[in-house]
Amino acid sequence: MYDWIVYLSGEIHTDWREQIIEGAEEAELSMLFTGPITDHADSDECGEKLLGEEINPFWRDHKAAKINAIRTRKMIEEADLVVVRFGDKYKQWNAAFDAGYASALGKSTIILHAPELTHALKEVDAAAQAVAETPEQVVEILKYITRER
Repeated sequence: MYDWIVYLSGEIHTDWREQIIEGAEEAELSMLFTGPITDHADSDECGEKLLGEEINPFWRDHKAAKINAIRTRKMIEEADLVVVRFGDKYKQWNAAFDAGYASALGKSTIILHAPELTHALKEVDAAAQAVAETPEQVVEILKYITRER
């Protein structure tokens, strides 16, 4: 049994998730980390693989997004805290959606991004309980919010 369930949302091209999980384990925090399917091809292709081929890219993406949303909704709803990472390589519209969904559910959020994205993410940041620039800062927040006194 874990004291906290933390959903890790956002970009899938760096090891930020592993850094946070390892930092929490080193600090002996009682946390279960969940997240989306992070294999890009699996996430993009699940609709076709599970429900049949699509010629039109719109319907291909639509099928995959709906199937992925089953997991995302359940895990965000069950989370005590949602960490959302925005990278600089791709526009993470899904991450922005996850941040908004978590906020609408009243979930506490930590937004993680480089300083260069501050202006673009000002509304997302404004809804968050914390905005961090590094995975290490997220770990420090996790340590702080779970300490005894």
